[in-house]
Amino acid sequence: MLALLIKNILYLLFFVFATQIFQFWDKLDITIIIPGAATVTQPADMYSNFCKLKPLSPEEALEEHLVLESIAWPKTPPLPSPLSLNNTSDPAHSTFTILPRKRGEQWYIGDKLEVMIKMYDFQGYPKKSGGDVLLARLHNLTLGAGAAGHITDYLNGTYSAVFSLLWEGSAQVQVILVHPSEAVTELRRMNKEEPDRIFFKSQFRSSLFTRTTTCNVCLRPTEQPVCNYTDLHTGEPWFCYKPTNLSCNARISNYNGGYKKNLTTMEKLFQRGVNMKVSIPASGPASVTILPKQKGQSEVSSSSGGSKPSGYYYQGVWRALDGSTVQQFNTSSAITQCLKGKVVHMYGDSTMRQWFEYLNASLPDLKEFNLHSPKSIGPLMALDYANNIFVTHRAHGPPLRTVNVPSMELHYIANELDNVVGGSNTVVVFGIWAHFDNFPIEFYIRRLMSIRRAVVRLLSRAPGTVVVIRTGNPKSFTPSGAFVNSDWYTFQRLKALRAVFKGFNVHLVDAWEMVLAHHLPHNMHPQPPIIKNMINVLLSYICPQKVG
Repeated sequence: MLALLIKNILYLLFFVFATQIFQFWDKLDITIIIPGAATVTQPADMYSNFCKLKPLSPEEALEEHLVLESIAWPKTPPLPSPLSLNNTSDPAHSTFTILPRKRGEQWYIGDKLEVMIKMYDFQGYPKKSGGDVLLARLHNLTLGAGAAGHITDYLNGTYSAVFSLLWEGSAQVQVILVHPSEAVTELRRMNKEEPDRIFFKSQFRSSLFTRTTTCNVCLRPTEQPVCNYTDLHTGEPWFCYKPTNLSCNARISNYNGGYKKNLTTMEKLFQRGVNMKVSIPASGPASVTILPKQKGQSEVSSSSGGSKPSGYYYQGVWRALDGSTVQQFNTSSAITQCLKGKVVHMYGDSTMRQWFEYLNASLPDLKEFNLHSPKSIGPLMALDYANNIFVTHRAHGPPLRTVNVPSMELHYIANELDNVVGGSNTVVVFGIWAHFDNFPIEFYIRRLMSIRRAVVRLLSRAPGTVVVIRTGNPKSFTPSGAFVNSDWYTFQRLKALRAVFKGFNVHLVDAWEMVLAHHLPHNMHPQPPIIKNMINVLLSYICPQKVG
């Protein structure tokens, strides 16, 4: 009995001592406190500005302003509550019309085909404003041919799609309403008022406790202290609510916590088969016949007026229009020969990991080394010892929707690039887009600017390094998924990426057009034939065709 009493006293003393230690650590820890919320329930709009990013230098602020101006979307209408679809864009009532050629009836390779699109509402009345999200493509399934169209919004319910005619034979026009302009109003509101609708969790652990708290780019105001994990080098913000009785340094893992539901009363604007990713019918013929190029006719290029395609498909093969040649690496030996002696570093999301997996599966001598790291995060590593080929992949830093992974494995691309020696034997590839859709566009622009600074540093110390960027692409999404995965979000980020890296010594793989122009369904992770074409573009940048 005495021994048991002494044992209990020792346990009690140990617990008191441990608690004091944790309180001491707690006092030493650096935390910030978001101003406390009132005890009453506040209206949703009280939180609309809670996600504030740090101030920029005058030069950066000016650039951000110019980028925002360059990607500005037309004004979209306010939404009444309760919502009625009567006055909203209806693809079934809307039409597109192929405009006749000004000089005769025939079409030739190299001509521009213009399609006029007229939007009507569900009552059959013409729309009087712009802002609808439209996609257009020209295709011939038999020839394995396809090209994306360039959309112009005239802000009065009328749009045009312009195509370059690039192959001989039939060409079918397809116009898709991704979202009515009214849906864009709601998508904009969600990113302003609900940027944390996807949230993340972190585990914290000590010898006595395990706690889980919510993390994000920005957190709602509460009385709870906040751990500030803003990256000291890049300035990238990340915060977690601080767990009780644990240090901020006790964070061990990160994972996708889920997403908030029932945040909108506008579900009618996001209906499959009704007003979301629905084809618009033609008012007349939906196809043209293209004849061989006439004598003296100039070549089509991406710098020509109207439509500015980066390339097109013919016989299932992607052909570039920027003056470069996309070579066909159809055998493992051809890919190996191109990558011989190369180090290829890939950074980004799961669409970037597809490229790593493609090379790993295509090259029998490229062996992946098991680092026992999470597949969704990496690092992943593959080596062809005989040909001196080294390929790596690592996911970009937060925000990242993944399974539970060690927080130590979350690395920002800019920091990784600063650790790359670079040189003529080094290739850096990155793709960063899908995990940023639900946040304010400014957050994405700043991430790109941070990466660009690292790219500039890399190319300054090692000018021979090849840098390739994979853009985002159209994808399938459910009505509820539209609020975090909409093509409109991706398209805005695509335009921002182009603006931020314009004029810099980097190569773009235009995944947006390569998916849009292909006959296969849109998918977050494009299907193998599209990936093969993307890899051919990548390898053509790494091993350009020698002139003469």
